[in-house]
Amino acid sequence: MKAKLIELGTEKAPLLIVKEITANHFSTPFHFHDYCELNYVKKSFGKRIVGDSIQQFNSGDLVLMSPNLPHIWFNDPEVFTNPRTKNAQAIVTYFSMERIGSLISDPITLAKFNKLFKEAACGLQIKGKTGECIKKRLEQLMEKKGLQKIIDFLVIIDILLHSREYEPLANLGYSHSYNYKDTERMNIVYQYIMKNFKEEITLSDVSRVANLTPPAFCNFFKKRTQKSFTRFLNDIRIGHACQLLNDESLSISTVCYESGYQNFANFNKFFKDITGKTPTQYRKELLLTIVSTR
Repeated sequence: MKAKLIELGTEKAPLLIVKEITANHFSTPFHFHDYCELNYVKKSFGKRIVGDSIQQFNSGDLVLMSPNLPHIWFNDPEVFTNPRTKNAQAIVTYFSMERIGSLISDPITLAKFNKLFKEAACGLQIKGKTGECIKKRLEQLMEKKGLQKIIDFLVIIDILLHSREYEPLANLGYSHSYNYKDTERMNIVYQYIMKNFKEEITLSDVSRVANLTPPAFCNFFKKRTQKSFTRFLNDIRIGHACQLLNDESLSISTVCYESGYQNFANFNKFFKDITGKTPTQYRKELLLTIVSTR
């Protein structure tokens, strides 16, 4: 699978494109494009990379991104074990920031609009009541046609302009230096890591996949991701461990091995380095949060 610089064509494409995805798994490669994107995962789970952010996603994930922000949603290995099940469902909207901005004449509203999409250059995960409201409206949007679809989508934008229920994903200082060849190579690397993070992956292994020498790969990878390969791999593994800790039936040692660690001491070390907590503390706080929300 080759990565794509998806050129939606700001001048020729419509103001708004709405797609409903139903598939066995998400298959869009690591990419970026010249449109804003609002991505609602109705059903699925896995790893989400947005800029230099690496996080677990689950059903209900809702993310807003400004143009040219590299991203990929990649399903966890468990999703691929049942190819007959439609395990990936999403509603994805692409829209022109410039065209929507040109419809706003009120300077105060325009300032809010520009501020929102400046923040969305890092990717924004939309949460809380705002997220629930927008997800319902996106479901309804699928049934609308023509001008009514555009009007209803503008209501969604207006809701976002009056909310702060969102969190940035990539670091504020993030800026990418990708071109088409870079995204193609990074897609191959990401696909390899996502499929094999539970096994041992050496620098030699991943360098060979990228068709680079180990020193050249280290330089290439860090320049594009702003992370070392080792840190990236541990982010993936610990993110997966955090997901598994939701399941009380799994012992922490099982979570350790299922996340790609063969050494329990290393697992504890990297878990605390990345989350600030031990696995035991993390699970305890997670369970308390679940109980308090019931």
